[in-house]
Amino acid sequence: MNKNLKRNLAVLVSSTFLVSTTINLTSSKPIKAENARKPVYLNPNANTEARVSDLLKRMTLDEKVGQMLQGELGTSSDNAKPEDCINYTLGSVLSGGNADPTTGNDAQSWYDTVTSFVEASTQNRLHIPILYGVDAVHGNSNIIGATIFPHNIALGAIATGNLNEGKKIVRKIGSATAKEMRVTDIPWTFAPCLANPQNPTWGRTYEGFGEDINLASELGSSYIKGLQGNDINDLKKPNKAVATIKHYLGEGYTENGTNQGNVTSMTKEQVAKNLIKPYEDAVRAGARTVMPSYNSIQGVKMTASKYLLTDILKNKLKFDGFVISDYNAAQQITADENGNSVSGLKNQVKVSINAGVDMLMEPNDWKSCIGYIKELVADEKAHPGTGIPMSRINDAVSRILRVKFQSGLFEHPISNNPENNPKVMAQLGSNKHRKLAREAVSKSLVLLKNDAVGGKPILSQLKKMKKIFVAGKSANDIGNQCGGWTIDWQGKSGNTTKGTTILQGIKDSISPKQNVTFSEDGAGASGNDVAIAIIGETPYAETNGDNLNGLNLDSTDKKTLANLKASGVPTIVVLVSGRPMIVTDYIKDWAGLVEAWLPGTEGNGVSDVLFGNKDFTGRLPEKWAFYTEAYPITNSNKQYMLFDSGYGLTKNQVTPRLPITPAHP
Repeated sequence: MNKNLKRNLAVLVSSTFLVSTTINLTSSKPIKAENARKPVYLNPNANTEARVSDLLKRMTLDEKVGQMLQGELGTSSDNAKPEDCINYTLGSVLSGGNADPTTGNDAQSWYDTVTSFVEASTQNRLHIPILYGVDAVHGNSNIIGATIFPHNIALGAIATGNLNEGKKIVRKIGSATAKEMRVTDIPWTFAPCLANPQNPTWGRTYEGFGEDINLASELGSSYIKGLQGNDINDLKKPNKAVATIKHYLGEGYTENGTNQGNVTSMTKEQVAKNLIKPYEDAVRAGARTVMPSYNSIQGVKMTASKYLLTDILKNKLKFDGFVISDYNAAQQITADENGNSVSGLKNQVKVSINAGVDMLMEPNDWKSCIGYIKELVADEKAHPGTGIPMSRINDAVSRILRVKFQSGLFEHPISNNPENNPKVMAQLGSNKHRKLAREAVSKSLVLLKNDAVGGKPILSQLKKMKKIFVAGKSANDIGNQCGGWTIDWQGKSGNTTKGTTILQGIKDSISPKQNVTFSEDGAGASGNDVAIAIIGETPYAETNGDNLNGLNLDSTDKKTLANLKASGVPTIVVLVSGRPMIVTDYIKDWAGLVEAWLPGTEGNGVSDVLFGNKDFTGRLPEKWAFYTEAYPITNSNKQYMLFDSGYGLTKNQVTPRLPITPAHP
């Protein structure tokens, strides 16, 4: 990209006057329109609603419909290209879980790719910029070198131990994430997730803050304030980003914890009453976009629920941002809210938009959707009740434009090029942000078992033990530490990005009088004072993570544990996992058990507690069962609960008497 690219564009804005616009695309200078009769929508000092109204009345149907579609970056002929932002006035483009720039997964490549789309969008007839979006769910987690923060379940553990501390850290993480996103000129993230997982067999459990709806409410609002700022005016700052609250509504409550499943325990009215609080508070905190869940309520997909999207969210909660569907979610609709069968993309689009979806995330079929929406507008005009009313189109587009004006895109469509601004580039993976992530890790750890060895709790003795043996597949693996939604959608094991492994953190933390020996499979532990087994889950996201191994340890971990048990060395297990795991058959062999969650890139936060002066302050945000089949834990089956939510020990607390292991349900 030309570093000093400037384009002078003469564009016919209406039939009565010509607006000459000069756009400086690689500086932070605003779009300018020099004319005595300058359109209101190009006046940054005009009222937002006046700007929306002025622009809307200038738009053709084609331009309005284009704003309602989001394409995806990719190499397929169906994926969005920069010129589509001109030819179709496309409203948005996303990079999905694996949609990296073809030129490389580095900050400059991301910046160049994103700005190529934004640059093109400013050249459409009315200069309407796109809103580029990504899943930056625990930091700007798509890009190598970014700070990867602990996943939400770990942040929930901090807040369960100390709510105010949790809120403070979550807000800081939201702010840091926005800054690292803006290095690559991305102003929109599909986060935070406000789910309340009730059954950890669900592969998205770690995306929620915990099972308590109030916890999601408090932390979600804090994250939004960090990401977007204190009020709507802050959103125009070049270091802030648009938040998306997801996945609305009922997520975490599906029958048997099924991904994209059905909520059968509540009616839509009960869901609106019992589960709305996190979203109500998030709207009050200023969230600008909402993403409906894939799940159904009594058989009706959320993207088809006019009651929940329009009557409750938009009318009752007064949400004035826009609703963005999840990835191809409209194509899952099989029935409307009245129980009528729905088939074919055209009908699915009709139902979803009439229900209240304003922008469709359609990576491969966005062009078809544009055609169908225009047909449906014509159908409605010819035969009222058979298509989409023009009033619904205008409402959807007004909401999209409102967010674009509020986020300052018309004035600053592209921010400073990181190649030309070292201060901008320095935000990505900065020492300050890594220090924050490290602090979050240390405060999220939950001590579950701390048996006395030699008369003292074993975790209180680590600093004085000289011979330390470390084992386990996750001891020296950044990918395992980070989990899913890291670089790739599902994540992957190995040296995937820059960071500090837990093993390296331990080596950096010990005194000169201590010695660390590492063997991944646990062989050779005999003769050491203590063994630390760092085991647990390998990366996954939804689908791949659903009921993975039944929440049981895999064969690699079992082999490691067997070798350590045979050595006779007191063993502390550190679980790296996105949810409680089934440890019933093994926990009796362990002197200590620490839940480290998915800590991200800063593994030294674990060693800060194990070998440093910090104590364990995290507490469980989820109930922990003896058996997978026992979930969800309720008052009627509490005998199957190994650890209750809110449980956690300190270094000097000896393990209390644990519940007697019940028979398998």
